[in-house]
Amino acid sequence: MSAGRESEGPGSVSWWGFSPARDLLSLGPVRNEGDANILLVWVIENSMEVVARQLLLLYLALIPQESMGINEKTEVFLEVFGNSEIRSQTDETLRRAASQLSLSVTETLEVASHACLNTTLLKFKERDELARIFKSWIQPRPSSSSSSDPPAPILMPKVWDYRVRQHLGTRYDSKTGCFDWDLTMKLHQKGCGVINKHQYVQWREKGLAFEMREGVYQIANTSLLSSRVFSRKGEKVSFRGYWGDIVSSPYLSFGIETDDKSLLKTQNGQHIKTAQDISIANVQGLFQSLSSRRGCPTTSPSDSEEPSTQIDQKSVIIHDLMHLNGISVTFLPLDSLHKLPEKQKYSHYFNTIYVSASCAHQLGPMMRQIAAPDAVLVVELAKYILDLNKEQEAGFGRRVASIALEAGFEPWHEGNSDDVHSVFIQQKK
Repeated sequence: MSAGRESEGPGSVSWWGFSPARDLLSLGPVRNEGDANILLVWVIENSMEVVARQLLLLYLALIPQESMGINEKTEVFLEVFGNSEIRSQTDETLRRAASQLSLSVTETLEVASHACLNTTLLKFKERDELARIFKSWIQPRPSSSSSSDPPAPILMPKVWDYRVRQHLGTRYDSKTGCFDWDLTMKLHQKGCGVINKHQYVQWREKGLAFEMREGVYQIANTSLLSSRVFSRKGEKVSFRGYWGDIVSSPYLSFGIETDDKSLLKTQNGQHIKTAQDISIANVQGLFQSLSSRRGCPTTSPSDSEEPSTQIDQKSVIIHDLMHLNGISVTFLPLDSLHKLPEKQKYSHYFNTIYVSASCAHQLGPMMRQIAAPDAVLVVELAKYILDLNKEQEAGFGRRVASIALEAGFEPWHEGNSDDVHSVFIQQKK
């Protein structure tokens, strides 16, 4: 009798990381001030849907305050980031963003339409795929069952429940107990006590992580849908659905750590605030920091003021997004990691290299050729991949250290120990 598939918990698509957000410039030895080139390795030969989603999240983050107040933008961002279903107004924002991004990737050839949304180095077939994905996000809902209508939209509750059943197997009938066990005996034991039971169980059951106002969450978040290929009777068959994490939760990214210790206060052993509260505070802080880096004068209202909730976003085209002093984001082809050393431009170029847990095995000796002399290598560990036991988690950490050593990096011992990321510096000759 099958107890389910534990390997199904993390999923095959990384919609969010398995660790809290980090200021990468603060990790490793203190550097001289100046430009820093950062390589983020989180998806390789995997899914253009992940790239499309990263472009979407960047677009949302760059909407200026004149068009959307920070409070509203935070709510929309977190809904798109961590909810399987979203409100109608959030869906409208997603569609408008997808329309603009589609134009951007199809019209841009030599010069990026925005410094933080630079897709000029992607292959033509990758840009075509991005355009196809963005257009699929804005397809109209079918009005009848006639054959001329587009395919019926995917029902998120159905595809989410399918994943839960696959993961739990015979334990499905006692799923609430399984959810509670993962929370109290795993996440809470790993220091995530701020994750609220009600919110976590709701996310495990429905995929609804952030519910911030009296809205109706019933429209599929199309940015969390992707295709996965299975082998059926010797043939490869592609199925569209939700193939991301269903166990660890999107709370890990912004909701379990904060510099504001008042958000971590407890009363009678219980946290007063929740991971949702901390996520809101952290994302608001990030957006305020982005606004302070704007490259042009702003007439934004103060932090205590909010523009009208009747937002006219039709005017928010790519060129209207915030331009940030000294910051640019360039997307590289999915298979580019092992080709970077072949390009003179990237010779000893990157000051920081960040590698997600799912891509750690891609590290190799070629990293020496693209790493700057002061380079810091940061690798995400498996602490919050809950389907791994302690021995497997420790084994992953040892494997990461071994791979990093082969790539020419040694552990950095001078900083505070961190069981969430491993930090390495180049080996001393």
